Amino acid sequence: MRHLTIRAVPEDLARALEKEKRRRGKSLNQTVKDLLRQGLDLDTDRGYSNGLGRLAGGWSQEDLESFEKATAVFERIDEDLWR
Repeated sequence: MRHLTIRAVPEDLARALEKEKRRRGKSLNQTVKDLLRQGLDLDTDRGYSNGLGRLAGGWSQEDLESFEKATAVFERIDEDLWR
């Protein structure tokens, strides 16, 4: 692992990072790493990066297949409605 030092952080940025750190409930170091990863499009867990995943959960492959099967009827076009 490499170490990185950032000097002369503007006060508004420092406040925003501190606020984000508290919101996420993580250390400042982890918050900065997470934000850099997101900003550089290296975030591999996109569905959970905004914190909503913890609230909403996720779907398994089986859940997805079940949902797609149950909603397949909505993909059909009723030709009589378009005449």
